[in-house]
Amino acid sequence: MKIIDRLTGLFTPAKALPEGVYHLQALAPDEKPYRLHLRLQKGGAGILILNASTVLQLNPTAAEFAFHFIQGSRPEDAARAISNRYRIKKSLALLDYNDFVNRITALIQGEDVDPVAVLGFEQAQPNSSELSSPLRLDCALTYRLSAGSDPIDAPEKRVDRELTTAEWDIILDKAWAAGIPHIVFTGGEATLREDLPELIAHAQKNGQVSGLLTDGLKLANQAYFDTLLQTGLDHLMIIAPLSAELDWQSLKHILSADIFVTVHLTVTPQNADTRLALLEKLGAEGLKNISISISDPSLQDQAAALQSRAAELNLRLVSDLPVPYSDAHPVALESAEDTEPAGAGRAWLYVEPDGDVLPAQGFSGQIRGNILRDSWEKIYPV
Repeated sequence: MKIIDRLTGLFTPAKALPEGVYHLQALAPDEKPYRLHLRLQKGGAGILILNASTVLQLNPTAAEFAFHFIQGSRPEDAARAISNRYRIKKSLALLDYNDFVNRITALIQGEDVDPVAVLGFEQAQPNSSELSSPLRLDCALTYRLSAGSDPIDAPEKRVDRELTTAEWDIILDKAWAAGIPHIVFTGGEATLREDLPELIAHAQKNGQVSGLLTDGLKLANQAYFDTLLQTGLDHLMIIAPLSAELDWQSLKHILSADIFVTVHLTVTPQNADTRLALLEKLGAEGLKNISISISDPSLQDQAAALQSRAAELNLRLVSDLPVPYSDAHPVALESAEDTEPAGAGRAWLYVEPDGDVLPAQGFSGQIRGNILRDSWEKIYPV
């Protein structure tokens, strides 16, 4: 009997492991570095996040396996603890534990592996009402844009000030205390904040994975890009301009770096006839991951054609990261205009440059409170 057949809740632990967040950062010789975040929830179930790109929802048995893996327990010790808790033979517990470790290792070391196909575990649904805290916090550091940007790229200007570095540090710490392991820095153009490397470093010190949404222009400066990587940036999304060309030279050296990179395309009536050619060129340059949104539900057919061509080019479609919000009003491909995305307000929250919290970008009429002034219970009622 395989682990997937047994991890179905048939065995109820006498006492669940304590709630909390556990993390592991590892770098073994000749292996890819990886970071794991395990959130144990009430009742023993857990959420395991691998390198901020894969989220697995674990029942109590699998969550305990993950706990022992992160703690560095010897397989024999893990099997003994699991055997005692679930009243199964130690030999069987050891077999299941080693199977779990092998599957997790395959996912860690693999590239663009589908966790459902490889592991058989249920993926966490973004809009799960059982989440004790969000999986991700999107932090809009500024609503300013790079010089020369098209005004249509500008987010809705609703705030009058930007938080200081110290205030953002407090927010990162508050997010970590609440159990949020994943931070995405966005805007506006987040690289216009001189303290961006410092904020990434602070998230790294906490143990949080961090991502960045950017137009990529400042990353053409190799020294600056290297600084972001060295301070702990884990993944990157480059936003393709709505009505201009990408900085291809900058993109080439970004793609050559050891970091997960996605390019985001927004399809509008004005650029719909140019997006396919852009997609083709991105594939030719070696891009592996693409994100697509539309400015109007009437563009579904054009988006579907892009998705189909992306599959032919072996481009992975990324749909679980935030996308830029502006006057062009990007919407999810499966959503109606002005519909709050599934998972908004539960799986992720969005913090504006002044600290106000929204369920998602652009939903300024649904302010949850201010993350600096208000209690976490008000912002995220469980």
